[in-house]
Amino acid sequence: MKVATVVGVRPEFIRAFFISKELRKYFDEVVIHTGQHYDYELSKVFFEQLNIPEPNYNLNIGSGTHGWQTGELLKRLEEVLVKEKPNLVLVHGDTNSTLAGALAAVKLHIKVAHIEAGLRSFNRMMPEEINRIIVDHISDYLFAPTETAVKNLYNEGIREGVYLTGDIMYDALLQSIKVARIKSNILKKLSLRPKEYLLVTVHRAENTDNKNNLENIINALIESKELIVFPIHPRTVKQLNNYGLYEKISKVENVLLVPPVSYLDMLILEENSKKIITDSGGIQKEAYFLKVPCVTLRRETEWVETVEDGWNILVDTDKEKIIHAIKEFEPHGNVYSYKFGDGRSVEKIVRILKDLLFIPTSKNTQ
Repeated sequence: MKVATVVGVRPEFIRAFFISKELRKYFDEVVIHTGQHYDYELSKVFFEQLNIPEPNYNLNIGSGTHGWQTGELLKRLEEVLVKEKPNLVLVHGDTNSTLAGALAAVKLHIKVAHIEAGLRSFNRMMPEEINRIIVDHISDYLFAPTETAVKNLYNEGIREGVYLTGDIMYDALLQSIKVARIKSNILKKLSLRPKEYLLVTVHRAENTDNKNNLENIINALIESKELIVFPIHPRTVKQLNNYGLYEKISKVENVLLVPPVSYLDMLILEENSKKIITDSGGIQKEAYFLKVPCVTLRRETEWVETVEDGWNILVDTDKEKIIHAIKEFEPHGNVYSYKFGDGRSVEKIVRILKDLLFIPTSKNTQ
């Protein structure tokens, strides 16, 4: 049995790495890297640092408008799938790579499994929301990370092929943080002391492509007077320059702009920060797993559990709310519900795939 795994961005590389180790005990796997993330620290470094085997294909699609990127991905992925003839296509998350991978497979009558199914922000202005809704409705097997995700699928009439597995990113963090503590020297490199800085990431289109939103965020960071560590996404650099804001933030003393960092370095920055300010879904979760207060630069979140347990606050891009949260927000109580599984999601997913695809014994690895 052959499985084709489609990856394109940072969280997908991480999930794919951790599931591939288990998957390859029983299946032949073909990894297709779409090239949606092409910056070294957002792409290649993950393969090197986590010792992930090089992908079988790199489509080198790169950036572009959503329509152009999805169309190019669909064309190129179809060519690979026709050549490889997998029994299953495995897609992750909610990116354009995810959407194109699922569409290409369905049109070729290849079964699709979706990891991180059932997430909803209920904001259809987000491209990711459209992607995840479509992928969920055309997938054969849906691996939901939380009970909330399962309920979302049920509410949309998707009641077959749904499996509650827990979150692979929780598995990944539990294993990777131990390695990161040994290997990463990012605190020394940036001359940082634990719990004396805030960590910031901004990359979502609704923030980077809206001058007013991005300016509010930048002004809040500057006016907070807190030491800010800001690994800056290529999209964000481009838009800051377009809006004339890059020079402004690069000159202030309390904001340290750094290039994108590796996964292990990012975990160390997250673990040792006082608070995290982000619009990233994945980093909201990692903050929760590491028990670091998180300030989310959005009106809504797919990861409602982090808000329900009091570790995450939604402030949108309101400058005063951002500053207030930086100064005042703290988790209320010490609620931590472990709603993301027990750290064995990978084993559950692969066991289900074995049962579904009728694999009676382990693949001969000799």
